[in-house]
Amino acid sequence: MAESVRTFWKGHLRLALVTIPVRLVSAEKTQATPRFHQIDRKSKQRIRYIKSVAGKGETPKAVAKEDIVMGYEVEPGNYVLMEPDELDAVKLETRHTIELTQFVEMCEIDPLYFDRPYYILPDGDVAEEGYVVIRDALKAAKKAAIGQLTLRGKENLVALYPGGDGLVLDTLRYDEEVKDADDVFRDLGKTKSRADMLKMAEELIKSRAAPFDPGQYKNHYAEALRDLVKQKLASGGSIPVEDDKEPGGGKVIDFMEALKRSLKGSDAPAPKEASTASRAKPKAAPAKKTAAKSKPKPAAKRQRA
Repeated sequence: MAESVRTFWKGHLRLALVTIPVRLVSAEKTQATPRFHQIDRKSKQRIRYIKSVAGKGETPKAVAKEDIVMGYEVEPGNYVLMEPDELDAVKLETRHTIELTQFVEMCEIDPLYFDRPYYILPDGDVAEEGYVVIRDALKAAKKAAIGQLTLRGKENLVALYPGGDGLVLDTLRYDEEVKDADDVFRDLGKTKSRADMLKMAEELIKSRAAPFDPGQYKNHYAEALRDLVKQKLASGGSIPVEDDKEPGGGKVIDFMEALKRSLKGSDAPAPKEASTASRAKPKAAPAKKTAAKSKPKPAAKRQRA
């Protein structure tokens, strides 16, 4: 059991009278593309965003977290204010339970409705037997289960289906969240396809048709960013940046080691601080080439219309 995977949500999966403790983990890799912070070029400090208010002609002032409430705009300039405890009092059964209420063919779900993927795991050894039964039943029926789940204060429509040795959950958009295609394409011209051009296009599609393999596609932008960061590090382009969490200024660390950990998404121990000598004169070293890792194929391929 993958106990080391960070749990995003805990609750229960319910099918009729059967209830199974489960936990939700993200199916997305957070470090697929390098992420950047904004830095003040002059002071070398992190840019921070402060929640503030300011009347006409007044200097903006920060607002304490406890003084912030939620407001719903009922008409321009007029709001209904909601206290945190009032919002918490809105009880939803889907807050802690995924109720499976319908079963459909995967191809019946328009790809436009798919939003974000997660993996579902049984929460404890006792839950594993019921979990496996639901997984195998969905496999045998070749169906996806439809239900609802509350995440981040929002009630989501979800689809649950087998993926590899487990279950995959996709949050879905509600019908009201998807624009009607007929409305969007209403003004599209009524031009008819020329027979000869249509035949050529069909032949081209047929010649390049193949099973979808996401592993053969690379994120060239992310790779270019990594190369740029490596070049900067090799030329001694790294600097300590002051952070609110580090009042005395940023720590000087082994940046090449930190980069390797970042690019690998490793949970290895934090790098040690660099020696005084390395602080005074950073040495430029060519970036080492690492063998490209073959990406594992996704647990399941969606069969969509």
